[in-house]
Amino acid sequence: MIEFRMPSLGADMEYGTLVEWNVKPGQKVKRGDVVAIVETQKGAVEVEIWDDGIVDQLVTEPGTKLPVGGVLAVLRGENEAPLAPYTPAPAQAARRERISPAARKRAAELGLDLERIAPSGADGVISLADVERAAVTAPRAPEDKSAAMRQAIGAAMARSKREIPHYYLGTTIDASAALDWLERSNRERPVAQRVLFAAVLLRAVALSLKDFQELNGFWSEGRFQPAAAVHLGVGIALRGGGLIAPAIRDAGRKSLTEIMTALSDLIQRARSGALRSSELTDATVTVTNLGEQGVDMVYGVIYPPQVSLVGFGRVAARPWAVDGRIEVRRTVHASLSADHRASVGHRGALFLGALERLLQEPEKLA
Repeated sequence: MIEFRMPSLGADMEYGTLVEWNVKPGQKVKRGDVVAIVETQKGAVEVEIWDDGIVDQLVTEPGTKLPVGGVLAVLRGENEAPLAPYTPAPAQAARRERISPAARKRAAELGLDLERIAPSGADGVISLADVERAAVTAPRAPEDKSAAMRQAIGAAMARSKREIPHYYLGTTIDASAALDWLERSNRERPVAQRVLFAAVLLRAVALSLKDFQELNGFWSEGRFQPAAAVHLGVGIALRGGGLIAPAIRDAGRKSLTEIMTALSDLIQRARSGALRSSELTDATVTVTNLGEQGVDMVYGVIYPPQVSLVGFGRVAARPWAVDGRIEVRRTVHASLSADHRASVGHRGALFLGALERLLQEPEKLA
């Protein structure tokens, strides 16, 4: 028997609400299949299965709020007989929200918390009328959801600052060569296939990390666990407020064009609430770029259990010394926030140096 449990979709997640099953008992599934939709404080997430097998029982019904680790379903092997009825442990603290489909849809549109809506009928089912009545008494609920997300993020960052011994390094990089090369390259591309400088920076980070394994991985169970590949978490601001950092998987093996395609896809799906659970859990390092907001530099807080975060500011024209003379060059500030348990400042400085060298030789980033 394999227990399929509510996944942890980030250090700030404690509970999730099962919205929908995409499978039925008796159905074969394989690792990577999307089997359920779970609602979190950061929106709806497509949850993948992590094992091959046959769905034996759907233990949790849609509408149930479950803590991380609570059992959602049980699977059996292909040659295994059907299992005895599964009884979840009382410690799961599951809560079933009985609500009509129309009422659930309307509550989602209004951003209402189902736990705060009282059913008016004797059957205990929340009706559409109950939702509309709750909307009148709680018109600011959409803002409350945003506040809940910020509170969850804040709790995760407070934990990070409390538990992780951060060190910070920064450098200003002459980005003229990379930007000139990108502009020439984009002139040869169809408009729909042009590449943003943000993708160039992501590509440079992914390639630089190959020689600095201690910055790419997790601090878990009292020790550093290096990652087998570079999965870049990308900080994305959500339109309704809040922040999410889904991963571009295997970024070290992707070309610049592939990273741009993956970045565009992630941004679109993050803002429409269509991310997969693996994209929220697989990031081995996070990159945040606040250049579009006009920020010169950013020193971020590490997202546990990761051990580093790379930040970029805006591209700005600045005076720059070149062969004994002053020129105006386009520059960008790069920073590194790192966990002193996993790496030391000397290695962090070498990483930023490698990043700078790559941006001086942009042909290597294609």
